[in-house]
Amino acid sequence: MPQTEIRFAEAGDEAAWRALWAAYLAFYDTRLPEAVTDATWARILDPAHPMGLRLALVDGAPAGFALHLPHASSWSPGDDCYLEDLFVDASARGRGLGRALIEDLVALCRDRGWARLYWLTDRDNQRARALYDSFTPSDNHLRYRLKP
Repeated sequence: MPQTEIRFAEAGDEAAWRALWAAYLAFYDTRLPEAVTDATWARILDPAHPMGLRLALVDGAPAGFALHLPHASSWSPGDDCYLEDLFVDASARGRGLGRALIEDLVALCRDRGWARLYWLTDRDNQRARALYDSFTPSDNHLRYRLKP
């Protein structure tokens, strides 16, 4: 049985995270400038920045991640946590890593006093939606994104 662990990313995880990140972007058929990826990694490692990255490791090798961002909320006195990106490598799917990453964030929210955990997904991502629906039903909100 493979050993699994979930922990915060460390500087030595950069190459493995970049490989997972590239697979995640390919899954969504998306390209980002390298400067965006560089800035994301820098934010992840910056202790003064709220962005965090939890890695799921299988036998010591990163196989998935949850990129999250706590922030103030106008809907509760506590902060919320936005799960911005969740990904499990295709070779590690079916082992419960996606569920484990979400459960890990739920525990982190409790430990840090964050009031809510929320996320978005593509309407057509049926596999992810089946996992998410097992936690909570969709709240039927739609996202609107404007680039000023």
